Amino acid sequence: MKRNKTLKTVLALSLMATVMTSCSSDDDTPEIINEEEIITTLTVTLTSANGTATLQSQDLDGDGPNAPVITADNLTANTTYTGSIELLNETESPAEDITEEVEEEADEHQFFFSLNGSLTDVTYSDEDGDGNPIGLEFELTTGDAGSGSITITLRHEPTKPNDGTLADAGGETDIAQTFTVVVE
Repeated sequence: MKRNKTLKTVLALSLMATVMTSCSSDDDTPEIINEEEIITTLTVTLTSANGTATLQSQDLDGDGPNAPVITADNLTANTTYTGSIELLNETESPAEDITEEVEEEADEHQFFFSLNGSLTDVTYSDEDGDGNPIGLEFELTTGDAGSGSITITLRHEPTKPNDGTLADAGGETDIAQTFTVVVE
């Protein structure tokens, strides 16, 4: 009888140990954290048969008190430019090229372009592995002489595919900058 009681106790303890071990929430796989990129400098290079123009936003103190320094070369009227975007983190030395990270994680990034005035059209020239636009490479078309603006926004983890608007994209904004330009 004592042997039966001992056997029951051992079985009960074994069962409890098995249940406690199998229900453990320990997960030895570390969670991958994809920290938000620090982007201090956005440079847009626009090339046409008439030459090269540059738009740049540089904010070396990041979220600090100083506003970004924004420069924009004049553009030529009724011209199509081939555009490319470069992103840097200049809080590091040497500067970290964030453009490479956007290219590597193309399915998780997309640039959006909002135009007005004498800037008439933007067409994406690059795409991710699923055929969705990225925007590191694009074409920008100007209209008649005047002025205009272009707002360039980089979204992290947007809905893809989308209708090309920020409203449909979702995701989080990595950087957004408006450039006022003169078209002559």
